Amino acid sequence: MFTNPNQIQVKIKLFAIFQEVFATDEMHLEIESGTTVSQIFDHLVTQQPSLEKWRSLTRYAINLNFAEPHTLLNHGDEVALLPPVSGG
Repeated sequence: MFTNPNQIQVKIKLFAIFQEVFATDEMHLEIESGTTVSQIFDHLVTQQPSLEKWRSLTRYAINLNFAEPHTLLNHGDEVALLPPVSGG
């Protein structure tokens, strides 16, 4: 149960470079209510500064729908960070 009513929980799905850097395909975060998708990216960059160069190339999705960086998150949201992928 939550001890702070201003906190929400979200699931972060990681792909490509994010998955490589964090060595996992998902993480769960407890964040402040009113947090935006881009603030999730900010949080990840504080842990892994090398990801900053991917900021302008990354797309975001919330609950399987593309989202803008300024979109507010809600409790239980699934956030996907989608960097460009290559391969063949």
